[in-house]
Amino acid sequence: MYDDNIDDNIDDDIDDVFDESAFDEDEFVGDEVPSYEGDAWTDDEGELLPVLAVVGRPNVGKSTLVNRIIGRREAVTEDTPGVTRDRVAYEANWNGRRFTVLDTGGWDPEGEGLRASITAQAERAVALADAVLFVVDATVGATDHDEAVVKILRAARKPVVLAANKVDGPATEADAAMLWSLGLGEPYPVSALHGRGSGDLLDAAMEALPTEPTHGHRILGGPRRVALLGKPNVGKSSLLNKLAGEHRVVVDAKAGTTVDPVDELIELGGKTWRFVDTAGIRRKVNTASGHEYFASLRTAAALDKAEVAVVLIEAQESITEQDTRIISMVVESGRALVIAYNKWDLLDDERRYYLEREIERDLVRVPWAPRVNIAARTGRHVDKLVPAIETALESWDQRIPTGRLNSFIGTLVAAHPHPIRGGRQPRILFATQAATRPPRFVLFASAFIEAGYRRFIERRLREEFGFVGTPIDISVRVREKRKR
Repeated sequence: MYDDNIDDNIDDDIDDVFDESAFDEDEFVGDEVPSYEGDAWTDDEGELLPVLAVVGRPNVGKSTLVNRIIGRREAVTEDTPGVTRDRVAYEANWNGRRFTVLDTGGWDPEGEGLRASITAQAERAVALADAVLFVVDATVGATDHDEAVVKILRAARKPVVLAANKVDGPATEADAAMLWSLGLGEPYPVSALHGRGSGDLLDAAMEALPTEPTHGHRILGGPRRVALLGKPNVGKSSLLNKLAGEHRVVVDAKAGTTVDPVDELIELGGKTWRFVDTAGIRRKVNTASGHEYFASLRTAAALDKAEVAVVLIEAQESITEQDTRIISMVVESGRALVIAYNKWDLLDDERRYYLEREIERDLVRVPWAPRVNIAARTGRHVDKLVPAIETALESWDQRIPTGRLNSFIGTLVAAHPHPIRGGRQPRILFATQAATRPPRFVLFASAFIEAGYRRFIERRLREEFGFVGTPIDISVRVREKRKR
């Protein structure tokens, strides 16, 4: 199967695949070898950064101010109260000093239900912070809720910087001066939307943050990242809370509770993982508006930063087109994949039978993905997630030595040659693994290799080398005809 111009002594090192004197790669055209340009994942736990918690009552501009501080539109914002629900950490830098900003939901001391859960997350953010940035709407002035928050902040005994937001010009600076009545010191007039006064506010915040953080937050590098994906209300936040062993994110019966991606370091199976809870991916993202649209963008960005995605499917309901679309999104992004069927404890025998039929019919594209049956609410079998994730990541990182790969391809093609098309039979001259994360293979051939035969090769690669839980990409480079 090999051409005479290929060196017979194939080195196992990927860097020495070709003998340059005997093999000219420029003779081959066709698919470009895709390359992945994602984050560099390391085992470094990152630097311990001081934490600045941004708190205040609903709709005072906290998330807008957070976006101003970090210098990019990361936190989801909308001109309606209650968009932010969880505490979300972002890395920031001011005058060469790095720190972590904790965005929080609207603080409502008298709130009930979902609002009470959001307030609890804000209180937890204050407890974890080294300093607090208290945001007040200067155009409204100090309200009873602001006064109630001030009492809680005083009891926490944390350094507090008072931000008088929505001061868009000199005419409204007098409104900011009225906030001296809160007893938190000088109010710093700022316009989070336009950036006015943000420099002075950050200077004051840097003075409030200690040089040696008491709590701190590791946001860079660190453990391997696992994204929790699925349609709304499938149980992603409940699973994160169960894994974390605390009420880390807000959970409510109302679909779409999570808006911003929330990440948390979790100890499981003797290892530390960074799990990322994401907003539910709705059926028609293109028709979404407001914070739902931006939440879908943040979910896609969280997937790009992850290494493995755990896609939750509600076992009680039929597998929908929405579920298969989410799985396809993971495969196309090149991330490792684990499928978790949630609410398994509520299934009866009849539903389990039909679920197996649905899996055979609707998930035929990903038979290689590990499947785990869990109950996020009760914690049943959630410990089985770790072995499945480790298996998927191991395959995602796997590299096949070039000599072994070509020996396998040679045996495979000899036993099952490519069908003859147009009077010609394409020959695979050489094969190499060009990359990992995910595994990417390049076939150098004498003619075009059909998609069906590529899928056949992929299927046999999985049977021979495993590759459980990871997509595989196969590209073909075809040798050009030499001109006379």
